[in-house]
Amino acid sequence: METPRPGRMNAPGIKEPTEAIARARTGDAEAWGELYREHAPAIFRFCRRALPTREDAEDATMEIFMKLKDKLVQYDATRSFSAWLYKVSANHCWDMLRRRKIRQDKETGDLENVPLEHPDPSQLDQLIEQRTSEEVRKALDKLGGRARMALVMRYYSDMSYDEIADALGVRRAFVGVVLLRARHELRQALEGNEALAAGGAS
Repeated sequence: METPRPGRMNAPGIKEPTEAIARARTGDAEAWGELYREHAPAIFRFCRRALPTREDAEDATMEIFMKLKDKLVQYDATRSFSAWLYKVSANHCWDMLRRRKIRQDKETGDLENVPLEHPDPSQLDQLIEQRTSEEVRKALDKLGGRARMALVMRYYSDMSYDEIADALGVRRAFVGVVLLRARHELRQALEGNEALAAGGAS
């Protein structure tokens, strides 16, 4: 079984909010408040990693929960609510990035130049754990929009390749290439920040 990565909302032992969802679907304001209090902090953390600024993440979190009032009727109660909510959030963040056309220059073509040397996911986990949240966010800022979103979806919401492909509008086979490049670029960015910090301290 895969080790849970930091920042995931669907932690073991957390029960699905079935009753609150049912009440929220009927327009129960108290149930909406319960869902928001339970899930908004994790969704904000997800958005903060996916988007360039804290203000963007705050806006996105509010917009996502406003969307839920319309989208909740689409939720299939046989699925994990947390996983579904992450997918809604990922789609919203990706739409925001596409609208702003953030750093799309690195996200198409030249796939043959993807480096063959890349970190094992568990090694990248260790590298991330050794850094502060701010250092990880700064490193993520250096990635192209699609690579950043794919990495955040995979590492912080545990979305499958099929779900990532659907959210990003790409072929499933392309997701592996994007993640390979993203892991490599994130490692370079984290190690580059470390070298800069060491240089400044000398």
